[in-house]
Amino acid sequence: MTRLAAVREATAKAGLDALLLTPGADLRYVTGYSALPLERLTCLVVPAEGDAFLMVPRLELAAAEHSPASRLGVEFVPWDETDDPYAHVAARLGSPAAVGLADHMWAMQSLRFRAAMPAAEQILAGTALAPLRMRKSPAEAAALREAGAAIDAVHAQVPGLLRAGRTEREVGRDIADAIIASGHASVDFVIVGSGPNGASPHHDLSDRVIEAGDVVVVDIGGTMPSGYCSDSTRTYSVGEPPADFTAYYEVLRRAQDAACAAVRPGVSCESIDAAAREVIAEAGYGDLFIHRTGHGIGIETHEEPYIVAGNTEPLAPGYAFSVEPGIYLAGRHGARIEDIVICGEQEGERLNNRPRELIVV
Repeated sequence: MTRLAAVREATAKAGLDALLLTPGADLRYVTGYSALPLERLTCLVVPAEGDAFLMVPRLELAAAEHSPASRLGVEFVPWDETDDPYAHVAARLGSPAAVGLADHMWAMQSLRFRAAMPAAEQILAGTALAPLRMRKSPAEAAALREAGAAIDAVHAQVPGLLRAGRTEREVGRDIADAIIASGHASVDFVIVGSGPNGASPHHDLSDRVIEAGDVVVVDIGGTMPSGYCSDSTRTYSVGEPPADFTAYYEVLRRAQDAACAAVRPGVSCESIDAAAREVIAEAGYGDLFIHRTGHGIGIETHEEPYIVAGNTEPLAPGYAFSVEPGIYLAGRHGARIEDIVICGEQEGERLNNRPRELIVV
């Protein structure tokens, strides 16, 4: 109820007449309802003035009534197959000048809302919701700590899974099982990038056979029963790594430490990116660091704030994000070190605590 009230206030502050939240992270954040994304419209309508209501297909009404949304005192408005729910929303809102659409609303739904309310400017709901979602409450921070500990427990098992002769896919299957066994409700991604595949940051899995001397980048994450996500990367070596790899891995470790140490309230997101990038660039590897330093995390693995040049958003207590610089030599090997960090009242707190030194197995 407190969150719903804060969302209503943020809607008005953003100059919007209402938020229209279809299934996805925004709806889950406001209500706790993980609605099925269907062509039939499910939509929470949060007016800046007046009571919120949930448009829901009649065949999904029972699921909505058994969700956390039922405890919020929100009116449920079931609609039948021959009804027009978009027209119903428009009629309830009157003549809005501007509405906020869920950031990941399907295009077919946004276009039907446009047809139903042609005079209303459509703006991303994130305009109102992002400032709320970025600043994690103590309960949310505790959920992220639990997620961090759970994925750390999986990384602790990885050295026993990596060995020459196994394929990336075989290792990935074992890691996925371990993610569930660690307490996660679902596996969101498993990246096992061995040898040259480690130079592709989002490689995923393949049938490549891991060889002695391979460097292996393992980036894994899942969603906990709380709805909050984990995400952590460590780099391993199956036997002694190549000499050129050893040289830049130490640079990478120093860069990740520098970025984590720079976290504190008031500093900009881009300054955290710069702290990592400067170390890597000074060592001569700047053009091999090919992505941003991090992304926010919460009920989505990737959400605001983004730790990247150009983002002048100042950090505030409760902001949670990854710090994950990488160095990638195309066709040869790569490395990444990733921790989730939450900004405290004075400094940052790492939520992942597995060793960051190269682990040779």
